Amino acid sequence: MKRYLMPILVVPVVFIAFGVTLAAGTQGTQPAAKKSAKKTTATKKSGGKVAVKCPAAITAGGTIVDCPDTGCGPSLDPNLNKQKNLAPDPSTPLDRDIEYLSKLPDPVPGYKIGDPRTKLRALGEGKTIRIVAYALIARRGSRESCNCGLTKAADTDNHIVLVDPDTEEPTLKDSEPDSQTAEFTPRVRLTHTGLVGTDLQHLITDTADKALLVRVTGIQMFDSEHSLGRHLKRHNNWEIHPILKLEYCPEDKTCVEDSDANWVDMEK
Repeated sequence: MKRYLMPILVVPVVFIAFGVTLAAGTQGTQPAAKKSAKKTTATKKSGGKVAVKCPAAITAGGTIVDCPDTGCGPSLDPNLNKQKNLAPDPSTPLDRDIEYLSKLPDPVPGYKIGDPRTKLRALGEGKTIRIVAYALIARRGSRESCNCGLTKAADTDNHIVLVDPDTEEPTLKDSEPDSQTAEFTPRVRLTHTGLVGTDLQHLITDTADKALLVRVTGIQMFDSEHSLGRHLKRHNNWEIHPILKLEYCPEDKTCVEDSDANWVDMEK
């Protein structure tokens, strides 16, 4: 297993939000998706969810570019889907470690599905962060309302299992229950074409220990759907979603968090 060096630095705290400000309602959404000629409408459902009718282009066999930022389907949380579908942001990321995510509260006190995400932004949701971890697997996602129920590989997410880089001999079987999740999304992949789950999986498989040291940059997000609904096998429901950049460390190299030396960008 490659040794991961964590230098001791005093890092100034930089308050950087995804978008133009931390204030509510100011974050951008994906510019790549086309607006449907017919305005999407929402019908109130129980439990804080709504029904959003899919655009005609989606029902006619469209792709992710035809999907509104709310997604669509019979029962969804449009605020969560909009958070998942935020536009890529060029801001300098905040360096965090995986323990930072694991120590955030889950569930978040006072938050209910469908609520405005103010309480979640107060905990860092929407910030661009960067984390070093071992990637153990990159799974293809399934149909989700945020992606308008589309099922082709190009129109679905990839779910990446990340574990602490200090974990001794991590394995998927033993380490996944204490993992955090990061996700490639189809909207980001429109402009970051190298963020492909199968390519990352090949890199993981080619390592001797089936654990690839990665440096992941993306948006901090709380998966309120799984926190307050069907639970997944992981430590908690704070994610990096979407991933905006992923770098990996070749097995014969040593990489550290705050230096670009030896990291290889998946897109280059």
